[in-house]
Amino acid sequence: MAPSFNDDNTLFNFVVKDGNGVKGLVDSGLTEVPSRYIQPPYQRINKQQTATASPENMAIDLSELDGPNHDQVVKAIAHAAETLGFFQVVNHGVPLKLLDSLKVSAQQFFSQPPEKKAVYLKAVSPSPIVKYGTSFVPEVEKALEWKDYINMVYTNDSDALEFWPNECKEVALEYIKTSKEMVKRLLQELIGNLEVNLDDSRLESLMGLRMVNMNFYPTCPNPELTVGVGRHSDMGTLTVLLQDGIGGLYVKKGENSSSGNEEWIEIPPIDGALVINIGDILQIVSNGRYKSAEHRVRTTSSASRVSVPIFNVPLPVAKIGPLPELVARDGVARYRELLFQEYMNNFFGNAHEGKKSLDFAAIN
Repeated sequence: MAPSFNDDNTLFNFVVKDGNGVKGLVDSGLTEVPSRYIQPPYQRINKQQTATASPENMAIDLSELDGPNHDQVVKAIAHAAETLGFFQVVNHGVPLKLLDSLKVSAQQFFSQPPEKKAVYLKAVSPSPIVKYGTSFVPEVEKALEWKDYINMVYTNDSDALEFWPNECKEVALEYIKTSKEMVKRLLQELIGNLEVNLDDSRLESLMGLRMVNMNFYPTCPNPELTVGVGRHSDMGTLTVLLQDGIGGLYVKKGENSSSGNEEWIEIPPIDGALVINIGDILQIVSNGRYKSAEHRVRTTSSASRVSVPIFNVPLPVAKIGPLPELVARDGVARYRELLFQEYMNNFFGNAHEGKKSLDFAAIN
């Protein structure tokens, strides 16, 4: 018989403090979602009110950046960055076998007994560059997210191999290294499309820190009441995301629609593709020209799901703000200049709430 998790303190200690995570809840024999995970109606994902993006219209062939279709490809990338904030790429330079290995490794890590994962809880982790957790910021969230994760910050190869979990460290490290050139090329093309010239050091400053997450969304007995991840935008410059074949990623279309009149588009899994999404920093740097994507993830009762994002972000000490060339051209700065550490502290200090994190940098 499954233990009762209707008491908030009991649930919080079991899931968060003791490191059992959502998977521990499911493995205990849970038959219905505890009240702490039930989202208010406006946060739930109603599949009847969503559309599915056409896969053939979403996938951009990056190999064509080096051919006669270069300008058309850049135009497609820029259009996606200016509108939805999401697109998918194929022929991206990351080995397809590696993508398969990443999904297998993620499943292997989360299938371990709770005590094996709990050694990476923030309070006891052997290093600040690796952290196991659940939800987003459970200490401040009114309703928890149906997700466990392992977060690995890249500093150098030797630290990664010493401190990251054995089950996934080698594939995660290769994923970060083999995607770097793609990220740099995408950023070069997006900044070039703004008719601004950035030298390598300024480009590198926008992607000075890389973090890879392995996210695990266990099967859910009441998926219609929960979310895997609540509505939010990513804080960084560009996010590279590997989906598995189950799907469940939704992106909001347009920035100004009211809560009762929103249109959400599902980003369908495409075998061998990577999802790219624009983060808040690129919206700030572009002075609002590019749009960070508000997105969320649903849960499912049929199978557990994994995803593996790489967050490419500035170094904490980097100053971020609109490019001066764009401010001069636009005649207005829409965001203030600040240290990325300040932005990051604000982002992780609050529960997910759409694109509200951008208000911290906005000039009203």
